[in-house]
Amino acid sequence: MAIYKLIKYEASFECKQNEDKSEIKLKVCQENNMYIVHNNLTKQLATKRQGTAHTKTRSEVRGGGRKPWKQKGTGKARSGSIRSPLWRGGGVTFGPRNRNYIAKINNKEKKLAIRTLLFNKVSQILIISRKEIFLEKPSTQVLLKRLENLNLNINKKILIIIENKDNSLYLSSRNLQNIEIIQVNQINCLALLNAEQIVITSHSLKQIEEIYHD
Repeated sequence: MAIYKLIKYEASFECKQNEDKSEIKLKVCQENNMYIVHNNLTKQLATKRQGTAHTKTRSEVRGGGRKPWKQKGTGKARSGSIRSPLWRGGGVTFGPRNRNYIAKINNKEKKLAIRTLLFNKVSQILIISRKEIFLEKPSTQVLLKRLENLNLNINKKILIIIENKDNSLYLSSRNLQNIEIIQVNQINCLALLNAEQIVITSHSLKQIEEIYHD
């Protein structure tokens, strides 16, 4: 098994609004570890599968207990059941069965994959204060205007990471296909890979460093 040396990188995320710089320190592997991202992504997508596709075998199909005709003397091919896979209305051979696709994701690997993606997407990350997207009541138009004021392209996929649940923000964005809002503890590889622009609140940045540091 390959041994990877963990070294600490410091990334500076520039805030476009107030020209300040926010720094976050996370540990990432020195070697290319995109295979860990791929591994976590495939497991995450597999876990989302329902696995409810199910076909019946010849023993599960109703009927077919009696032999259709005698073994010899009819001139027909021998047959033991009308529910044979060879018959119309019979069972299915090698068809899909109920299956649990849930795959266990190692917690350390998951954190490493998220750290890798955060560093690879530094140029797409914007750090803002919480008040810049704060909404007193749900309003899609107000949210879109706030995002445009942040120089974000609302026609591209935007991922907003907040520190805690905000019902007004969720309700304002639920009919917008390009905008996804998640909390810090909900960060995942699929959301980061799909996002073309990532918005992180300053408080969320501190939580990310605490949760995903090692």
